[in-house]
Amino acid sequence: MVLETLNPMHYNITSLVPDTMPVATVPILILMCFLLLIWNHEETSSIPGPGYCMGIGPLISHGRFLWMGVGNACNYYNKTYGEFVRVWISGEETFIISK
Repeated sequence: MVLETLNPMHYNITSLVPDTMPVATVPILILMCFLLLIWNHEETSSIPGPGYCMGIGPLISHGRFLWMGVGNACNYYNKTYGEFVRVWISGEETFIISK
């Protein structure tokens, strides 16, 4: 009798999880989505250039300068965004001015 009560196969595992678990996860998911939106929000700049997008924009911008070189990357950004462009080089916001 004692061995039967100690047997873990005797219990149904779904009965151990409370029924309120799905109800509790909905507010947590909503809160997480709200925090993600706040974290990704940035004030839009009037200066054209690649977006920040959770830090991916600076990585792509810096990678383009490393891969193409300064001259070719500047020409690319000037053709894409115009004469005055905001980019990131080594994690710092940099402005390219050309005419």
